[in-house]
Amino acid sequence: MALMITDECINCDVCEPECPNQAIYLGPEIYEIDPSKCTECVGHFDEPQCVQVCPVACIPVHPEHIEGQESLWAKYRRLQAEARVQSSTPMAGGAGV
Repeated sequence: MALMITDECINCDVCEPECPNQAIYLGPEIYEIDPSKCTECVGHFDEPQCVQVCPVACIPVHPEHIEGQESLWAKYRRLQAEARVQSSTPMAGGAGV
C-alpha cells in the first residue's frame, strides 16, 4: 500500500527527510507522496517513518494504491536496484577514461 498526505497537512517539513525512498516532495500546496516510490518503509523500518513523525496524523493509506507485502518488497527491490545503477553511472561531463 502506498500512503498519501491529506489536505490536513500543515507543511511542517518533518516527513520529507524521514522518507528512505525519497517518495515525499513538496507539491503545489502541500507535501505529496509518489506512490511509485512509497513502500511504507518496507525494507528500511518496521513502521512508516512519515506516519511516526507527522504531528497532525494526515498520512493514511492511499485508497487507489492498495498493495500487499510482496508487492511492497518487490517495489523496494526495484528502487534499490535503480539506486545502485544511478550511483554507479558516471556523471555527464565528468572525466572519462
